[in-house]
Amino acid sequence: MAEFARCYLMKKAVFVYSDDFQTYKFSENHPFNQLRVKLTYDLLQKSNLLSFQDVVPPRMATDEELTSIHDPRYIEAVKLAGKGLLSKEKASNYGLGTEDTPIFPNMHEASALLVGGTLTAVDYVMNGKAEHALNLGGGLHHGFRGKASGFCIYNDSAVAIKYLQEKYNARVLYVDTDAHHGDGVQWAFYEDPDVCTLSIHETGRYLFPGTGNVNERGQGEGYGYSFNVPIDAFTEDESFLEVYEQALTEIADFFKPDIILTQNGVDAHYYDPLTHLSTTINVYREIPKLAHKLAHQHCNGRWIAVGGGGYDIWRVVPRAWSHIWAEMIDKNNVHGAIPNEWLETWQDASPVELPVTWEDPTNMYKDIPRKQEITEKNKQILLKALYPISHLRKDNHNIG
Repeated sequence: MAEFARCYLMKKAVFVYSDDFQTYKFSENHPFNQLRVKLTYDLLQKSNLLSFQDVVPPRMATDEELTSIHDPRYIEAVKLAGKGLLSKEKASNYGLGTEDTPIFPNMHEASALLVGGTLTAVDYVMNGKAEHALNLGGGLHHGFRGKASGFCIYNDSAVAIKYLQEKYNARVLYVDTDAHHGDGVQWAFYEDPDVCTLSIHETGRYLFPGTGNVNERGQGEGYGYSFNVPIDAFTEDESFLEVYEQALTEIADFFKPDIILTQNGVDAHYYDPLTHLSTTINVYREIPKLAHKLAHQHCNGRWIAVGGGGYDIWRVVPRAWSHIWAEMIDKNNVHGAIPNEWLETWQDASPVELPVTWEDPTNMYKDIPRKQEITEKNKQILLKALYPISHLRKDNHNIG
């Protein structure tokens, strides 16, 4: 009876949101713009995919929660910086006040709220209040123990994973499909066999942060639990999805997680101004489908998704992120026209023509002459990335 009551009260999914996510704002011209979260929230509402009953407010992460990953001296520096009390010299030592990560007022509070949003998602899922939870304000995967990096001050995913371990004793599979390598999360758990990280990203030969090589496999007891698939520039939908589907399916089967945490950067899209990949919105329909399926297959449905990169905030991010929520609530057949009400609300503010359909135009870019070569190179990288699993299978087969 108790189990029946728990299931009856459990929501399919919750959407963690607050207008206060907008306080994480470096400057008017900075490429990282949290208006994209509000644009997505509004598109979902105007598409009748999100109701007020689905929305839960984030809480602020405590200093104690932040210090599970971040150095207390760094947290103090962030607090001082947000009050205008940190010298330029000390700020630079902590990666603050740079072109990528400028100082802005109350940056500690704004950053701690994004972390708290992901922790709110964790508690909803792990306490059985919801099967799935989405915090698009999170996904800041470049933050390090004592240093800001790549638009990221605190690393909400890393803090959430540590929280999952300490409070819920969970084995966590972290999946990062941002075009940039999920370096901060990887290094935080590089020696931990109870956290498995998978990052599929554009090769670091051309793109920040330059890490995420296929031979970064973990260290010590964590060896074999870090997976990287650095795909080639100009990779298109078919090759991206081939890599993603095979890698995630095999790794989930190998690791057998208690929960899946996905970081959903959408900067692999062709329109993104900071990267060199050539995927379309079709990739962002498919990515959450497999995560959802594997969460039910391995984790009793436990799936948390966060945001991440995405710098074409008008044409790409709202549509791409909407597909995550649509998948979570089993309304994943979103096609056709974008609601006029959303277009009328935002077109005057947009510097580009807003898309009028959920689909991308078929002639969005010219044919890429190296397509076959890129596809083959990505297949070879995938084989190398999955070598620890295939090698383990071979050893087990020989023993048997």
